[in-house]
Amino acid sequence: MSFQNFSPTGLLFCILIFLGGCESGMGVKPMPMNKGDSSKSAQASFSQFQDVPIPIGAEMDLDRTVILGARESWIGRLTLETSHNSVKLFNFFKQKTPEFGWQEITSIRSATSVLTYSQTNRVLTIQIIAKTLQGSEVVMTVSPRDQNTGS
Repeated sequence: MSFQNFSPTGLLFCILIFLGGCESGMGVKPMPMNKGDSSKSAQASFSQFQDVPIPIGAEMDLDRTVILGARESWIGRLTLETSHNSVKLFNFFKQKTPEFGWQEITSIRSATSVLTYSQTNRVLTIQIIAKTLQGSEVVMTVSPRDQNTGS
């Protein structure tokens, strides 16, 4: 069989069929679980974070949050979406975080603001990223503190 017997339209049709079979998706978008109740479940889950300040109205980004442990010994990344601007959030965390027993190590106010705090056995880094249209994203990372940092 030679390619001379195929018309350009037939060849194009075969290529489109072949490329269509390469698509990785099934054409169905996954639906979030508890669609009507997602904000309530996210709000309720903030109760396990009693050692860090959470801005009023913040919503947890469950796809980008990874938490290990519980209560005041958790480590991981907590990602929040807020309607507050980055300046107000920076001031909020600068004022409220020490009230939860954290000692400030350093802070940088910029397009992506960063605040770093420590406790006895953990380090907290807060990144505040202004969104293009409205609000901000807050990424709080808590990691174990190296206890062998002597001179």
